[in-house]
Amino acid sequence: MHIILGFIIIAAGAMIVIKSEQVLNAFGRIAFFEKYLGTEGGSRLGYKLTGMLVVFFGILILTNMYVSFMEWMVSPLTQYSKQ
Repeated sequence: MHIILGFIIIAAGAMIVIKSEQVLNAFGRIAFFEKYLGTEGGSRLGYKLTGMLVVFFGILILTNMYVSFMEWMVSPLTQYSKQ
């Protein structure tokens, strides 16, 4: 089941990246992206980065490595509780 879900998430992320102009028209500009990612096109870049992050998590789900990745991400916080 995780293979099918991974492919669906990857496809959704790829569509966000490819169709960033349509996403921008549908959801509008985001002030945070405009402030920190450039004056013109910051929201477009933000949507593309968000789509790439969705593709990355889709690949993690597809390969069934999301649990290991999350354990690795929080390991600096949890290493002190193991002592």
